[in-house]
Amino acid sequence: MCGIVGAIAERNVTPILLEGLRRLEYRGYDSAGIVTLDSRDDRLHRLRTVGKVQALAERLQQEPVRGPLGIAHTRWATHGEPCERNAHPHLSNDSVAVVHNGIIENYQELKASLIAAGYRFESDTDTEVVAHLIDQQLRNNGVDLLAAVRQSVAQLTGAYSLGVICREDPERLIAARAGSPLVLGIGIGEHFIASDVFALAPVTQTFVFLEEGDIAEIQRERFAIYDRSGQPVERKLSYSGQMGAAAGKGSYRHFMLKEIFEQPAVVAETLEGRVHQGRLLEDSFGPEANAVFDQVQGVHIVACGTSYHAGLVARYWLENLGIPCTVEVASEYRYRRGVTPLGTLFVSISQSGETADTLAALRATGARGYLSTLTICNVAESSLVRESALTLLTRAGREIGVASTKAFTTQLVALRLLALALGRRRGLSESDLAAQVRDLERLPRVLEEALVLDSAIERLAEHFAEKHHALFLGRGPQYPIAMEGALKLKEISYIHAEAYPAGELKHGPLALVDADMPVVCVLPKDGLLEKVLSNLQEVRARGGELFLFADREVDTHLSGVSTHVLSLGAVPESIAPIVFTVPLQLLAYHVAILKGTDVDQPRNLAKSVTVE
Repeated sequence: MCGIVGAIAERNVTPILLEGLRRLEYRGYDSAGIVTLDSRDDRLHRLRTVGKVQALAERLQQEPVRGPLGIAHTRWATHGEPCERNAHPHLSNDSVAVVHNGIIENYQELKASLIAAGYRFESDTDTEVVAHLIDQQLRNNGVDLLAAVRQSVAQLTGAYSLGVICREDPERLIAARAGSPLVLGIGIGEHFIASDVFALAPVTQTFVFLEEGDIAEIQRERFAIYDRSGQPVERKLSYSGQMGAAAGKGSYRHFMLKEIFEQPAVVAETLEGRVHQGRLLEDSFGPEANAVFDQVQGVHIVACGTSYHAGLVARYWLENLGIPCTVEVASEYRYRRGVTPLGTLFVSISQSGETADTLAALRATGARGYLSTLTICNVAESSLVRESALTLLTRAGREIGVASTKAFTTQLVALRLLALALGRRRGLSESDLAAQVRDLERLPRVLEEALVLDSAIERLAEHFAEKHHALFLGRGPQYPIAMEGALKLKEISYIHAEAYPAGELKHGPLALVDADMPVVCVLPKDGLLEKVLSNLQEVRARGGELFLFADREVDTHLSGVSTHVLSLGAVPESIAPIVFTVPLQLLAYHVAILKGTDVDQPRNLAKSVTVE
């Protein structure tokens, strides 16, 4: 994931680009760069640095670049190590400059063709082929910059968003997107592009979101948008007042509630550039991942707390695809002498990437014979990311509430992608894979539908306000979701809550069930539904009060006295664990409000556990 910002104006755009990069830094920390077209000498001036945006800012003080037209980029490396020569923007013949977010899957083929045509490559990236392709179209075909970009992107396979400027065309900025988001910011006598609206909040509150396949021609006083067939199109204007949205609570009472409602957007971000039009883009795991995945015989997941629950869900997904999987709490793994089967991939999961036990577990893998290590993490510059061979970043953005919400759902999305990538090597057909990917592409919208239940769940929470204990039930991959729901309730409301597989009720927990013990259960439509319904009848027979979150196609046969049912709509089974997480988060939040606890900073807890 990388961040793009660009601007065309009457004024010097360098400060605008630099501030935009600072606001996009959550998207990448490996390197940053800027290029401007200086009207004083009509030349492209580029400056690139390794590391955070601050390094670029400090370099700009020593070597200033300026101009009324420019593009900039903050990078998370996929193709090519983090170094200055791999940093964006990339140039071709000191004429064309390009910034890129996404993955060009056929770049090797294009690169070979361009080398044969006489182009020299200075980087290891997939992006540089785009700059050379555009230059080739300009020189060989006699077209203008807009046509050159259109002809070039027609040759690309993969996902991309692009910003392009040209020394010989100082009055235009060209933008294009397919599979990666890009927004156009509208000003007065100036226009901008960026990967998200927050990057442009200081300069405009008016935006146009480019749609799939769009190419935008941007000038100071006007802009035009063309669809993938080259026809001019109108895209609606959007307005935003979220200048401080990433740092403040906005209109929300607590950060936790804000972060719960951000989940459709951050899930979409986590999927960006990794799935596209029903396809899984495996290059998004990194250039070395394919060779590793081809050798994987099993997976060992190590994590703590909420991340551990995500790992437990992934075990069901992986094993359902024929991939052996074990999941372990990191603090236990550290002190256990384990046996590592040949071909085992070690997977660590952490929001912060600094969790002490998980980090120690990773550091112990060298002596245990693992095939390779992969971390799923939300912080690009963290220790886990730096020390793992492979990385799949979640894109939840900064999570301030101690009780994890959006970090958990994005972890599940990342684990689902991993399961599908490994599953295709264990016989998952292309048609089944495409169906699973389409379910993931629907996920942000399905999460939005689940959030509509907020008011109903707020009313439901009143039944918990005076309770001291609660029981959460689930079966299959919903059992870890029940565990996560119980954890959320105890974390922020201080109500004692436990989770059990629903089939275990008769093996002990049923003794606790009475009218004072609320029993919460998630009921997706899956192969275990009838089993769970039978288990719930046992609760009703003991006078327990049931709170059911069900797929709308589920006829629970349980409605009536002491039973409360909320429907989530029709939820595809492959993404049901992710979707059914949301109402349990909302339930915990609203119960905590009624209990009067500190929702964002519950007692005795810290956001990141960096000590043993």
